[in-house]
Parts: sequence; structure tokens; C-alpha cells
Amino acid sequence: MNNKVYLKPSIKVEPLIWSWYAWSYLIPPHTAACNIVNRHLKIMQSFVQAPQVHAQAVKNPKLLGGPFVDLPISNVEKIQDLIRATEDECTNLIALEAAIKRFDKFLLENARGDAMEALYQQLPAEIKGMVELVYDLNCHPQIRFIETLFYHKYYTDNYQSVAISDTSSDFRNFVLSTPRLDNDEAVTLNLAFADKRLDDLFKAKYAAVDLSTLQELLEIPSDKLDLFASFFTEKRPELSLSREYKGNDVRVRYLGHACVLLQTQEVSILIDPVVSYNIQSDIPRYTFEDLPDQIDYVLITHNHQDHVLFEMLLQLRHKIKNIVIPTNNKGSLMDPCLKTIFNKLGFAKVFILNEFESLSIPGGEITGLPFLGEHSDLNIHSKLAHHINLLGKKFIFAADSNNIDMALYEHVFDYIGKIDVLFIGMECDGAPLTWLYGPLLSSTLNRQYDNNRNLSGSDANKAWDIVIKSGCNQAYVYAMGQEPWLNFLMALKYEADSIQITESNKFVQQCQEHGIVAERLYSMKEFEV
Repeated sequence: MNNKVYLKPSIKVEPLIWSWYAWSYLIPPHTAACNIVNRHLKIMQSFVQAPQVHAQAVKNPKLLGGPFVDLPISNVEKIQDLIRATEDECTNLIALEAAIKRFDKFLLENARGDAMEALYQQLPAEIKGMVELVYDLNCHPQIRFIETLFYHKYYTDNYQSVAISDTSSDFRNFVLSTPRLDNDEAVTLNLAFADKRLDDLFKAKYAAVDLSTLQELLEIPSDKLDLFASFFTEKRPELSLSREYKGNDVRVRYLGHACVLLQTQEVSILIDPVVSYNIQSDIPRYTFEDLPDQIDYVLITHNHQDHVLFEMLLQLRHKIKNIVIPTNNKGSLMDPCLKTIFNKLGFAKVFILNEFESLSIPGGEITGLPFLGEHSDLNIHSKLAHHINLLGKKFIFAADSNNIDMALYEHVFDYIGKIDVLFIGMECDGAPLTWLYGPLLSSTLNRQYDNNRNLSGSDANKAWDIVIKSGCNQAYVYAMGQEPWLNFLMALKYEADSIQITESNKFVQQCQEHGIVAERLYSMKEFEV
């Protein structure tokens, strides 16, 4: 092979921490501790104790996305080894989780409205000096975490790595329940996510590199050199000639799920990056080759794993100029600071946007809007819908917003005026609270409450009410997780009679009957406004 080569467009990248797929709640030490103990270890221990149960469960479509390891039973010993490694590597985080949960219960029992000062003496050593004890106005006690101190004491990037492999299929095991074990088809780079050497690797998607130099730079083990070399090709990548936009309007490209690219001659904006790899498939799609050479702004709507996807963000880091994120509920265990997380990913230019705060961009501005629902009634602030005014064309990207109070939207549209294009998620029957946030809870939640407080977006009637008030002439259902390259994150499998499908069909039909251009988006779409 000629030493001047390109990274193949089919090469898959999985960022890992402690051999589990990395997502945002595994970066902050206090949320990572809870997920290690109450997700990783519990799932692995269950697999070791009853591997046949897991083997049967992963075959049942009704249990898709459940806490079941999707690996052959022959991997029991490897999972036992991973349990021992986790307990050894995460000793301090396991102790941290125990301290947090123990003191949270103690606080609920002993803080009844009297002064908190005496309770500071009861704080465990693992969190002492790093928290504030507070009440809300109804005398409900809470622990306020001073995140910077937790990072200072507990954070390490020693167990971060990136596994790269070739892929010919969209299918992958669900990431929240199945760890990633070493295998003969992947090369694992023991590099921290913030390591700039990863940029050199991913630039090779577009610009030729010297293979031997890259192998040395990335410290590829001798027994993996041939496999690593197979991930490269001498063939120049077929970059899309249309990746840059030269028109006079706003070009909109839907790349799947909640990922949308807006482009003018002056600016490019990518929302919730989730991009497919370039593989042989009957399903048409945009890929990395269709993205512009520079992405001026990446907008993050909220802190869920299908919207803050490290796998994509790390591969695009060298292209991205600015990340725009919502603020968090400072000090909350369930709402860690996204800015710090992005800094740990190696992003320097991270800008926080608050509700109704605007950011000027070439040809317009981006305004943050309130985002209700889809967070199980938890007091989480890291969520924004985005109002983008670009060349006089007005868009709203509402992601998984649930219209649980139409009065809010009446105020919103009185404030911003009419819009042209609405994007709204309609996964109106989502997973229960504990599916995502369960590891953070200190006590068991009533099952009925758990199921009722689900991660759901708007149904047809709620979405239609927004359309009427917004005055939009185009309405698109997105963020449904239907694309096959999302399944490893979403674990969704819709049928024709699934409520998410029937409700979104009803919504699209209602829009069309009233002269509004409407569609439930899937795979890819392009239009100009």
C-alpha cells in the first residue's frame, strides 16, 4: 500500500469509558459513579448470574432497550473479568456513589426545615467540602454539588479509549446495556477524548496522510498494524460537490433523527449531530462526505445520548468552530454542566445560551426558547428549542418538546412572532423515567409514577396547536429515531400501528388539509426556504 492514504468512509468509531460506550453522564464523576454502580455493574452481574435470561430477552422485541447484555453466553468469563476490572479501577467512584446515596437519604430524614449547619458535620468524607446543603421554598432538602471540585478530586481520562473498526451494517448492540469487549475486528486507541491526535486521524477522511507516520503518532500496537492499515485506502474520497452551498436562500438538509444542517453562503449550522457512515445500503442517506469543510455552529437541544453523541462530535471536532449549549441547573446531580463536558471532549469555544437569549450570526440570530417535557418532570435546565432567524426566514427546532402547556407557546409566539418552518419531535410514548435517570435515584420510584413520567414528546393534537399558533407554512416531524443507524442509541422498533406513527400520520394529514407543507422525515431530505 502507498503510504499516502485516506480513512475509509465506512470506518466506525466508538468512544469508550471503562469498556462502555461513552455518553455525557459518564464524564462528570458524580453522575458517572451512579451509572457505574447502578447500571454497568448491576447489568453485568445479572448477566453472569443468569446469561440464559439475557440471551432470551434480547430476542424479544418487547424488551428492546432493556437492561440485558446482548453478547453470546460464551462471554461470561470476559464479563466477570470486566466486573473485577471495574471494581478495581473505579474504587473511589463506587465509594462516591455510596456516599451520595447514603447522605441523600439521611438528609431527607433529618432536614425538616431547621437550620442545616449541624448536618455538615455528618457529611461523608467522599463529598465533604464539595457540596452545599439547601432547601427549596417548601423546605425540601437537597444536595448542591460543586462540580468543579468533584472533577478536581475524582475525574480522570485514564480509562477513555476509542475503538475503530470497519462496518458494513447499521446494526449495533444497544449501548446502554451492552459493554464493548476487545475483539479481533477493532483497533482500540488508548487516547483520552480530548487528545488532539484524534483530529489527525479523522482529518484523514478528507486529506491524505502518511500511514506509517499516523501509526507511530497513534501508538498502534504491533499486532494491530495490519488491521489498522486495512482501515485505509489509496482511493481519494468522493466528497459531495454540493457540500458547500452557493445559493441565495437558506438550504435545509435533514440528515436523520434530530440532525439538521442549515446553510447560507455565509454560515453553516448543524443541529444535534448524528450522521450515518457511508455503507452499502438500500436506504439513501447523507454521510460525512456531505458535510461542509467548516461547521460554524453546532447547536445542542438537550443532554440526551441521541442528541449529544460523542461518536460524531469527536469526528467533527476539527471542523467545528463553535458549540452552542443550554445552561444547566447548577449543582444538580441530574443536570450536569454541558460546558464542562464539552471542555473535557476537547472543545474550547463553547457558548451557553439561556431562554430568550440571542446569539448574532452572519445573516441573522439564534434565540433559545423554553423546552417543556421529555425529561420526566425533573428539574433539568439543559434543554432548549432553537429559533433561528436566517436571511429573514424563521425556523424553530423544537426537538422532543412536549406541548404540555399551550399557554407557554402562546407567550413564546407573542414574543418572537410568526415563523416559516417548524421542526417538532413526536415520540409521544417514550421510555419511563428510570430507563435513563434510574441510576441517579436514591430510592425506588413507584412503578406507576415511573411509567407515567416518561420521556415523551408531543402527540398530534399538541403539535397541531403549536402549528396554529406559530403561523408556519411548513411543518416537519423529526427526532423519531426511525433510521436504522440510530437503533444502537434509541432501541426503537415502530410498527404501522405504533402510537408514534399513527399520531404523526394524523398530524401530517391535518397540516396538509390546511395547506401547510408537512412530512414525517426519514433518512434524508433537502429543500430551500
